[in-house]
Amino acid sequence: MPAAARSVRAMAAAAAVVAMLLSTAAVAVAAAQHDYGDALHKCILFFEGQRSGRLPPDQRLRWRRDSGLHDGAAAGVDLTGGYYDAGDNVKFGFPMAFSATLMSWGLIDFGRSFGPHREEARKAVRWATDYLMKATAKPNTVYVQVGDAFRDHACWERPEDMDTPRTVYKVDPSHPGSDVAAETAAALAAGSIVFRDADPAYSKRLLDRAVAVFEFADKYRGPYSSSLHAAVCPCYCDYSGYQDELLWGAAWLHKASRQREYREYIKRNEVVLGASDAINEFGWDNKHAGINVLISKEVLMGKDEYFQSFRVNADNFMCTLLPGISNHPQIQYSPGGLLFKVGSSNMQHVTQLSFLLLAYSNYLSHAGGRVSCGSSSASSVQLRRVAKRQVDYILGDNPLRMSYMVGYGARFPRRIHHRASSLPSVAAHPARIGCKAGAAYYASPAPNPNLLVGAVVGGPSDASDAFPDARAVFQQSEPTTYINAPLMGLLAYFSAHPNPAESGGD
Repeated sequence: MPAAARSVRAMAAAAAVVAMLLSTAAVAVAAAQHDYGDALHKCILFFEGQRSGRLPPDQRLRWRRDSGLHDGAAAGVDLTGGYYDAGDNVKFGFPMAFSATLMSWGLIDFGRSFGPHREEARKAVRWATDYLMKATAKPNTVYVQVGDAFRDHACWERPEDMDTPRTVYKVDPSHPGSDVAAETAAALAAGSIVFRDADPAYSKRLLDRAVAVFEFADKYRGPYSSSLHAAVCPCYCDYSGYQDELLWGAAWLHKASRQREYREYIKRNEVVLGASDAINEFGWDNKHAGINVLISKEVLMGKDEYFQSFRVNADNFMCTLLPGISNHPQIQYSPGGLLFKVGSSNMQHVTQLSFLLLAYSNYLSHAGGRVSCGSSSASSVQLRRVAKRQVDYILGDNPLRMSYMVGYGARFPRRIHHRASSLPSVAAHPARIGCKAGAAYYASPAPNPNLLVGAVVGGPSDASDAFPDARAVFQQSEPTTYINAPLMGLLAYFSAHPNPAESGGD
C-alpha cells in the first residue's frame, strides 16, 4: 500500500476511535443499560475467591475452603490470611499491597457512591491490611512472599490441597526492599483513612505501622529484586526501581497523617527520586502517574501550590490518554475502543488508567479546572467519558458482545486460568488432587466447574479485540487482584453517576 494511502487510512482509523471515545453521540449509544451496582457487588465478591487462610463464617463463595493455615510457621511467624494474587497459590506481597492501596483509594474518593456495598468493600480491604500488619509486625522487616513461585507454577492444584514449599521471603536491613516496603506503607496509610471513622483504633494502628515501615524503606534503600531476585523475578520483578514507591509511600502518608515532614520529603526528593520520570506509567511496578494524580488534588483544591509541578505532570499524562488531543499518544485503542498497551494482562492497564482518569476528573470538577494539552484542553467530562467507555467495554459493550467479568451478563469467560476455579471443589471431590493430577483439568476444554464471580480476566491483548477464552492462554484468561482493585471505585462511581456529564465524589 502506498505511504499516502497508509497515512489516510491511519488518519481515518484514528478519527473513528476519537469519535467513538469522545463524542456525545457515541457516549449516549454506549450508555446501554449496565447494572453497575451488580457489577460492583461481583467485583468485590471476587476477592473472597482469592482469600488465603481460615475463611470466616460469612464467606459467600462456598466452593472455597481454608488454605495456607501454616503459612509462616517454618519461619516462626504467623503469615496466614491475605490474598493469592491471581490464578496460582502464591502470596506475593508487592501486588497485594498495591491492590489494597487502590481499593482504599476508591473508597476514599468515592465512598458514598459505594452505597450498600461500602461495608463489603471495607472487608475486602481489611483482609489485605490485616495480613500486611502481620507481615510487618517485626521491626525493620517486611515479609514479602509466601510460596515458591516456580514449584507452585509447576503444579495445577487447589489451594486447599497445595503441598508445594511455603517458603517465606523477607526484606530487612541486610536485604533491602524499599519498593515493596514503601508500597506496603502506602497500603497501610491508605487503609488508615478508610477506617478512620469506621474503626478509629484500627485506623491508628495502621497509620502507626505505616510510619514505621516507611522509615525502614527509606533508611535501608535498595530494590527487592536484587535482594530476592531468584524468588520474586520474573513474576513481580520491580523493573522501574524503588524511587517511585518512596514518593508514593510519602504521598499516602502525607494524605493520611497531614504531617508536614512528608510534604517536605516529597518536595525535597522530587528531583532525586525522579518524580517527572516515566510519568505515563501506572501499575504495580510503576507508580509515577498515580503519584502525580494523587498529589495534584492538593493543588487543584487550592491547598498547596508547592506541588504545582505534579499537576503539570498529571495534565501531561491525561493528555496522552485522550485520542485526538495529544500529538504523541502513549496509549493505543482497538477498533472496538479498548485501551491497550503491548504485553500481557491488558485489563490491568485498562482499569488502573481508567481509575486515574476518573479520580483526576473528580478533582478537576470540584476545582472547576481543565486539562491543559498544549494548544488545546480537555474537560473533566471528557476524562470521565473515556473512563466510562472502558468500563462499558469490560461489561459487554465490545465487538464480541461479551462481558470480561465472570458472572456478569449472559456471556462471559468460562475457562479462566485459575486453579481453584478450574478444579472440582472440595465439596464435589473430597479426595486430594495432587500436583500433577490437576493437569487433566487444566487441559480440559470444559468450562470451569466453579464460577469465580466478579473475576475480570486479562482480556484482549492487541488491536484485534479478540479473546480465545482458553485456560492455557494465561495472558488473556487469568484474573488478578490488581485488575479488580481499581475497578471497584470505577463501578461505585458509575453506579451513582451513570451520566458522565455529572460530577460526584467524596
